[in-house]
Amino acid sequence: MGTPEFPDLGKHCSFDDCKLIDFLPFTCDRCRQVFCLEHRSYIKHSCPNADRQDVTVVICPLCAKGVRLIPDEDPNITWETHVNTECDPSNYEKVTKKKKCPVPGCKDILTFSNTIKCRDCLVDHCLKHRFGPDHKCPGPKKSEAVFPFMGLLSRSRKEESKPNRAPTSSSSTWATSFLNAASTVRASAEASMSKLSTEISQKLQIAKDGMGQSSSSSGGIGQEECPQCGAKFSSVTTLVDHVEKVHERNGNRPGVKKVTIDVCPKCSRGFRDPVSLVQHVERDHGGTSRT
Repeated sequence: MGTPEFPDLGKHCSFDDCKLIDFLPFTCDRCRQVFCLEHRSYIKHSCPNADRQDVTVVICPLCAKGVRLIPDEDPNITWETHVNTECDPSNYEKVTKKKKCPVPGCKDILTFSNTIKCRDCLVDHCLKHRFGPDHKCPGPKKSEAVFPFMGLLSRSRKEESKPNRAPTSSSSTWATSFLNAASTVRASAEASMSKLSTEISQKLQIAKDGMGQSSSSSGGIGQEECPQCGAKFSSVTTLVDHVEKVHERNGNRPGVKKVTIDVCPKCSRGFRDPVSLVQHVERDHGGTSRT
């Protein structure tokens, strides 16, 4: 067996009636024995472990699930284990029941090539009832109008729907509630702006005081430094002019308030004062919040 240069080249076939020397032998992946080209298949050399890696699945008639049979285990034991642990009869209808078209009287089964989703109601239908009039499509859902005081609007509608209440009282109640809400928003905005203005003024005063102290302690040239951008100046006057021209001009000037415009939800007319908006709603729209 082999050659002088390669003494280990080639092996004998493990089949009893063959024993042929093959220089390119095949190793069986089940029984791990060596065979020649003729006896390399499982059937030719009668491999005892041919079904070792086979997968056999039995469909359970109770739950419609697949039960895999273990090669070295009795099928009856495998079946009994499945029935006692995994079997769920309620799953049988979910697996076997086929989805049908929701149109009354239609018995078409919805398959991959027979299903179309309606763009408006987003429900699957068959090809015959794919159009809106065929399945009585209710149409797309209407989006609710955006209103800044939705809570106030809902409360006013509830109060108007109550019996034994005059329309004038409901209108005055809605106007009072709207006025209170607008006054609260305006007061909070003014308080925030005044607080911001005070803080900016304090920071600017602290920066000026620090610059005065530094100029009195050190009389050298180029010792004054801007506390915001770090630029250096030869005198305090130049530094103050720099802060007023550069940093206050960029939006940090105290005392400047932004103008807030409130828009009427019915005619889209703008008002700077919420009180004027309420008076406009009462005068021009009857004091109701219904659109």
